[in-house]
Amino acid sequence: MNKIIIAIDGYSSCGKSTLAKQIAKELNYVYIDTGAMYRAVSLYALQKGFIVNNVLEVTKLLAALPSIKISFSYNLAQSKSETFLNGVNVEQDIRTIEISNHVSKVAQIKEVREKMVDLQRAMGDDKGLVMDGRDIGSVVFPNAELKLFMTASPKIRAQRRFDELKAKGDKVSFEDVMANIVLRDNDDTSRTENPLIKSPDAIVIDNSDITQEEQFELALNYAKNIIG
Repeated sequence: MNKIIIAIDGYSSCGKSTLAKQIAKELNYVYIDTGAMYRAVSLYALQKGFIVNNVLEVTKLLAALPSIKISFSYNLAQSKSETFLNGVNVEQDIRTIEISNHVSKVAQIKEVREKMVDLQRAMGDDKGLVMDGRDIGSVVFPNAELKLFMTASPKIRAQRRFDELKAKGDKVSFEDVMANIVLRDNDDTSRTENPLIKSPDAIVIDNSDITQEEQFELALNYAKNIIG
């Protein structure tokens, strides 16, 4: 069976990671959460005191870039891939609203994106890969055999994210989550470096009114038609 690269792009809180994990598991492909990579860099910046009063000290972060190592490991017990920052499991630490509030400005930095893109491309050398993010089909893998672009209404995405954070016990208001969604949409689409755009050959999936299972079946059929 031919192996392909599946690139999944789209707006925040559209369920890109959920879909990518489902497809990777079904096809026995490697799954890479690129958003987690930028979240890990954001966590590093916070830990090192490079973000003060919501202002990122870019020069300090750039000087530290060579010291940032990001990797993924599959947790068999929990059946999921986990993110490691310099050898430490940070999967839970990078999923907070605090990280969400800073990740867009970290991801805007040219040098950060260049480093992450280099890492991502190296991961796709052997194909058989599902990767999700903002610029996977447009920048990282412009020749990916299957490109999906996911979207949903901002209100629905905010509600999904709010429910997710609430289930984890995070004390956050819906208004704060909605504001974060709007902020990230603006940052993602207006940044100078590799903004969020739909590749001309990407297939759009609007999941505002479909279930995760319906979305999975739709995307899986697209993949199987290409794989043959």
